[in-house]
Amino acid sequence: MRKADDGAKLTAEQAAMAQTGLKAMINVGRPFLDYVLSALADAGYRRVCLVIGPEHDAVRKYYGELKPQRISIDFAIQEKPLGTADAVKAAEEFARGGHIAVMNSDNYYPPAALAALRELPGAGLVGFERKSMIEGGNIPPERVSKFAVVRVDERGRMARIHEKPDEATIASLPEPVCISMNCWRFGPKIFEACRKIAPSPRGEYEITDAVQYAIDHLGETFYVAPVRAPVLDLSSRGDIAAVAECVKGMEVRL
Repeated sequence: MRKADDGAKLTAEQAAMAQTGLKAMINVGRPFLDYVLSALADAGYRRVCLVIGPEHDAVRKYYGELKPQRISIDFAIQEKPLGTADAVKAAEEFARGGHIAVMNSDNYYPPAALAALRELPGAGLVGFERKSMIEGGNIPPERVSKFAVVRVDERGRMARIHEKPDEATIASLPEPVCISMNCWRFGPKIFEACRKIAPSPRGEYEITDAVQYAIDHLGETFYVAPVRAPVLDLSSRGDIAAVAECVKGMEVRL
């Protein structure tokens, strides 16, 4: 998000927040994270933990002063940006030994998808139909084609997740092809997996590696909730205007 984009028409406030790297706090009518949290509340979630860096006092201050009515908000600190699995590990105390939903703060997931995640019989993820992602969201097809795809077995369980799939891999999957947008439901085993994996070649602890470890070594089963609905993605400065248009008129109740 800090990367400059001369084609992105941003307000001074949006540009300043983008420069901090706090994508979820960019104002698209109100902070983007407000829409994410409102969707969680709509789907029946009542406790939320925001995993933040030690320097992110602005997030804590904003939600402390906002005083949400439908959800309670806790915070967990990820001391260093060491990857998604490291961020999940930071929320272990919040999980209290139970199941938790884990998702990106720079994605807006529709309430129906979040509700489907809650209803899974155990650990799992939402598999977003690739065609719906292309037709209904703000993400261009060339970016969608780079997202991880999920191979689902005949019992609705995840057999394999393919990061950065090539065309042959996508073609080998039956329709509808399901995409992972990092919308997960994890049980307690995920924390052990996060501790056991090695860093990736780029030096980060990746949640997909932890998921595969949980399957291969801890006997965890991951179910897939297929959903035909798009996800809004706020990855870059060029996404801001399109996302603001998509959320225009959405009611936010926290």
